[in-house]
Amino acid sequence: MVVVGGGGGNAWAKEMTLRRRMSSIFNKTREHFPSLKDYNDYLEEVEDMTFNLIEGIDVEAIEARIARYQQENAEQIYLSRAKRAEDLAVALKASRMVTVKAGPTDTGISGGAGVQGQYAPAAVPGGLNQPRPTGNAPQPIGGSSDPLHGYDEETMRLRAERGARAGGWTAELGRRRALEEAFNSIFV
Repeated sequence: MVVVGGGGGNAWAKEMTLRRRMSSIFNKTREHFPSLKDYNDYLEEVEDMTFNLIEGIDVEAIEARIARYQQENAEQIYLSRAKRAEDLAVALKASRMVTVKAGPTDTGISGGAGVQGQYAPAAVPGGLNQPRPTGNAPQPIGGSSDPLHGYDEETMRLRAERGARAGGWTAELGRRRALEEAFNSIFV
């Protein structure tokens, strides 16, 4: 299952694949251990094996160790995967059932659908609520309410200037960079 080689492949993708595989096998939680130290030792051991697999260090021994762990802890691995799937299904169901009503005392953290700039809570496992934007989609620039509506020379210049400033650029910055590059190329 592990592909080891220096053939110029995507190292990030390889690492992520290995990390997903390791976390699906070594999926014990804090509740499985009598103390925090034991849990931290378990996590460190798993990270050491993951790092060695990524770097190609002693791969055969680590693969044998993983296979032995899978055999010894097959039931626990299966139960942890089932519990995770159940938790995700509950969170998905809860997020689909969220109904939000707008009221006069809304503070902008939660609000009604269709109110621009408002947020509706998203259900996340563990009771944490994260804001999720609701309301109108972004409107294109240049509509009839645009004060720079027109195609004369002054309007086009102002639109270009404002667009550049919105991106963090100024005409002076461009001039300064051109001069700097010109003078730096003299001494090459």
